[in-house]
Amino acid sequence: MMKTDGKIPPSPVVSVSGADGTRNTLEISPQNSSLPGSGLYDGRHTRTRQLIGDAALEKLRQARIAVVGLGGVGSFVVEALARAGVEQFLLIDSDRITESNINRQNLALYSTIGRYKTDVAAERIRDINPAARIITSTVFFSKETTGLVDFSACTYIADAIDSVTGKLLLAETGFRLGIPVISAMGTGNKMDATQFTVTDINSTNTCPLARVMRRELKKRGIPSLKVVFSREVPVMNPSFPVADKRVPASISYVPAVAGFVMAGAVIQDIIKSDEH
Repeated sequence: MMKTDGKIPPSPVVSVSGADGTRNTLEISPQNSSLPGSGLYDGRHTRTRQLIGDAALEKLRQARIAVVGLGGVGSFVVEALARAGVEQFLLIDSDRITESNINRQNLALYSTIGRYKTDVAAERIRDINPAARIITSTVFFSKETTGLVDFSACTYIADAIDSVTGKLLLAETGFRLGIPVISAMGTGNKMDATQFTVTDINSTNTCPLARVMRRELKKRGIPSLKVVFSREVPVMNPSFPVADKRVPASISYVPAVAGFVMAGAVIQDIIKSDEH
């Protein structure tokens, strides 16, 4: 598996596949300063600069954000971060896009079905900002694959995966490395997107996933975790058989709002960093 040590390889894109089918890709941004998107003060940032100022924009440009999970929540986290001025990304997801993703995932179109989410996300970021620097890891994040992903250079970790085991591993990784982590709690079976909020895991309620996370984090000695969660009680459609309810139901706008809320929290934390 490829190790990324910060050196620029001779090719602008290097993709390595392991024997287990995992893929790590290092995408190097164009070095031509005449490309659109290569300047901090190009037209794309005019409105953002007016709102947050030059110093904050520079903090966003220098930040490296890991987004783990590029589905309904994570794909919109990526979108908001890229458009706000973040240029360095570590993107992690093992899945290919399927037709069932189209109702709620920003990357899912009929033209992208069958493609890896990491590849489509990287292309979209680079269409927003050709100067972006992106590392993609097409792996299922788990205890077995933690060694394939290096978070040490990251400024922030955005957890948008479904697996409780993976979420706990990300929380442990951030705690160990001193990297802030924000974790998405459940967005399935929700209808009221105005109920999403950012809080500490210990202040959550109504969310079954958050309940499990609170218990397991306590066992691991992790005292707190910033999360995006909904106060809404899960909505269950009685007309569907129980067997169909094993996969959470979803609608277009709910995970998108959760993703934007998460991105907003990341952006504001980065902007406020080192302020005295």
